[in-house]
Amino acid sequence: MKIVLAYSGGLDTSVILAWLKEAYSAEIVAFCADIGQEEELKGLKPKALGTGASSIYIEDLRDEFARDFIFPIMRAGAVYEGQYFLGTSIARPLIAKAMVEIARREKADAIAHGATGKGNDQVRFELTAAALEPHLQVIAPWRDATFRGLFPGRAEMIRYCDERKIPVQASAKKPYSMDRNLLHISFEAGILEDPWLDAFAPKNKEMFKLSVAPEDAPNKPEYVTLDFEKGDCVAVNGSALSPLGVMQKLNKLGGKHGIGRVDMVENRFVGMKSRGVYETPGGAILHFAHRQMESLTMDREVMHLRDSLIPRYAELVYYGFWYAPERLALQALVEESQENVTGRVRVKLYKGNLMVAGRQSPVSLYNPHIATMEADPTQAYNQDDATGFIRLNALRLKVGATVHAPAPAKSSGAPAKGKKKRPRG
Repeated sequence: MKIVLAYSGGLDTSVILAWLKEAYSAEIVAFCADIGQEEELKGLKPKALGTGASSIYIEDLRDEFARDFIFPIMRAGAVYEGQYFLGTSIARPLIAKAMVEIARREKADAIAHGATGKGNDQVRFELTAAALEPHLQVIAPWRDATFRGLFPGRAEMIRYCDERKIPVQASAKKPYSMDRNLLHISFEAGILEDPWLDAFAPKNKEMFKLSVAPEDAPNKPEYVTLDFEKGDCVAVNGSALSPLGVMQKLNKLGGKHGIGRVDMVENRFVGMKSRGVYETPGGAILHFAHRQMESLTMDREVMHLRDSLIPRYAELVYYGFWYAPERLALQALVEESQENVTGRVRVKLYKGNLMVAGRQSPVSLYNPHIATMEADPTQAYNQDDATGFIRLNALRLKVGATVHAPAPAKSSGAPAKGKKKRPRG
């Protein structure tokens, strides 16, 4: 049997690699996607081979991640539950897609992942596999009672690695877990399971990797310009950049000014609430500037229709339905809505805050001559027309008020409001 394993080199996937090899008498092909983890990728090949993998793929997917996954959700304006920029959610379908491709190449029997049986990632991996390769077996060790019996905690996993001389660096006590990619870093579990804990307190500064604390950011604001074409940012401060280049540049700028920190309690797809802390410096700037560009160039009804679909679109991404037909259909509407989202936005960054400092577009729908409080030289709008407009919109309100209003009192002997006269006799 041959299994392709999503491998990070950490404690969990190191244990899973060795356990799968023994439990299934299988050949293990390790796979790691480079989606912007930076230093976390160092030394993976010798570690995987030393743990028992027959081979390892480390594929640089950063360009694809930015172009085909991050930018589409930015065009959609997708934010889950009003706060989460979907950093982990949008990475999983790309990783699973690459695993399926490697499984085909290697003629593997199955793919495996180290997602726990209580979170969202297990769903995202497996729904992607189902959509792209429905007959491929998926192995999830954390949903295997035998595996959980062997490894009820980190201490047992560390002991297992020590006995088999598996090269991992781990301690029995870890204050939180972390997941990093080009769009964000997420922190959860451990000390963060207490929703009263202040993640942004000075004592927790060392946790954050992509951004400084807003109070430690420069005392002078910085202005950044973003150029858009059909909903995509194509240049920052006048320099043309690829989607990957845009994300890298904005991450540095946002991180410098403490932009994009979020602490939220969110609703997992599997039914429970969880607390997550996120750093999304570049994504926060891009999302904000994109919205400003839309405000100038997008038709009102198109915007309101697209906005009404944002919660549904964000749910589909969060739940793992990236390759589902309904997400693809929504994306088609999004692409149509972005046809004229072109121009330049200037943003002010200051101590964790994002402020718009200007917008311009060759296809702007804003006409100062029409919007002016002064005399309109275009005569496109006649104030007299508003009288009939208001009268027609008020009609149903007047009818409703007339029908449902309480009847006026006819005499001083009328019963008090809300009371009825008692019948005589």
